[in-house]
Amino acid sequence: MSFQKLDELGRKLESLEHAISILGADEATHMAVGGGEKRAEAMSNLAGMYHAQATAPQIADWIESAKSEDLDDDQRRAVGEFERSYVNATCLPTEFVQRRTAATMRSEQLWRDLRPKGDWDSFLPALEGVIALVREEAALRSAATGLAAYDALMDQYDPGNRTADIDTVFADLKSFLKDFVPTALSVQERRLAQHPRKPLHGPYPIEKQRELGLAAMRAVGFDFTHGSLAVSHHPFCGGVPTDVRMTTRYRTDEFLTSLMGVLHETGHALYEQGLPKQWSHWPLGKARGMGMHESQSLFVEMQLARSPEFWEFMLPLVHQHMGDQAIPGWDIADVLNEVNFVERGYIRVDADEVTYPLHVILRYELEQDLVSGKLEASQIPEAWDAKMTEYLGISTINDPKDGPMQDVHWPGGAFGYFPSYTLGAMIAAQLSAAMQKDLPDMRDQIRQGDFTAINQWRADKVWNEASRYTTPELITRATGEPLNADYFKAHLKARYGG
Repeated sequence: MSFQKLDELGRKLESLEHAISILGADEATHMAVGGGEKRAEAMSNLAGMYHAQATAPQIADWIESAKSEDLDDDQRRAVGEFERSYVNATCLPTEFVQRRTAATMRSEQLWRDLRPKGDWDSFLPALEGVIALVREEAALRSAATGLAAYDALMDQYDPGNRTADIDTVFADLKSFLKDFVPTALSVQERRLAQHPRKPLHGPYPIEKQRELGLAAMRAVGFDFTHGSLAVSHHPFCGGVPTDVRMTTRYRTDEFLTSLMGVLHETGHALYEQGLPKQWSHWPLGKARGMGMHESQSLFVEMQLARSPEFWEFMLPLVHQHMGDQAIPGWDIADVLNEVNFVERGYIRVDADEVTYPLHVILRYELEQDLVSGKLEASQIPEAWDAKMTEYLGISTINDPKDGPMQDVHWPGGAFGYFPSYTLGAMIAAQLSAAMQKDLPDMRDQIRQGDFTAINQWRADKVWNEASRYTTPELITRATGEPLNADYFKAHLKARYGG
């Protein structure tokens, strides 16, 4: 049976994925300084073995043959996902992949060196080379999938997402935010006049921060028999569903950044730990794209962990683990002043919940123009500045370091990824609204630190479904309607609109 062959292939690929993921997580956390060269060689060889097995010519025959076999619904869907993965893996010629890998690696290395200096002119030729390759990749993927060029790039990250749908939703959100940002800032100004921000009294010992982070992870449902927390330069959630490797980083002058980072990554981890075990070796058993993944992390970080109800439960834990002098005299309003502080800023990764989507929409619009050829790399600084000025009222024209050079995505050739961040925030708000209808006492449950019913709802609607449906289908099935900006807008108005 051909399906049996696909099933066996899935098990082999899962084992290689497992090895690559754990080696990668270990490299970022525990590997000795001198281990880098051999680690790179090992991971490169494993990746080569994976690619060779995942793109073997006979797989196409197995997929076609399996379609006519007597399969149940899940197996039929599994064949569809095997096919989607196979097309994505084989539509780029080896020669092209080698050219792209060499160009993006060189571009990223240059970017690391030139970004701190803000040297756009020296970086531009490398970026022009990457964009030429991205256009070539978009054409190859488009030819293989029948999708429009930018849609074909986005489909790798969020299967089913189309610019025709996202343009409408983002235009709605952008129009709202351009008016709402000044409103949120004036509401905040009035609130801070009555209840000023209080200083944090560090130092906060790392070991105590770690204990607090572990307590927060445990509370929201992290399974420590299938995961762990370590330290890395950049926080991430890696590993495999049965052994999730989460990381954070610490500062001793404050503890909220690390705690919020831990809660964000725990959202990712819960999704991975909740995926159906019986399909773990099929593409069908993987998480459904970056937008859904980001929705799960942002649900924990934004919908739960920045709410007053969460802090009714969390504040006693802070005192328990950090000591009563950690935040002397602070009440819930003081914590919310910090974790929900809004300001216009240049840097996407530092942006708050209100301004962040404008950073993403700016990049999404520029990416489409770059891929289509409407915009050239040399024109990016002016185009970027025009949008920053219009959307956020700040200029980056003489500051490429904090403007178009700030993200690693473009030097690395990752076009079509940015929309996932804001789609995730919107999906999280929509899921939260649907959840509150099904769980009328959800807010009380959060106050008590009881996330059992909340996690069961997410397991039923999202985690257990894995990749059975496209991203838009998953949203509709979970919430009863397609993605709708109104839920995210309502969430922002309730939290920041006074």
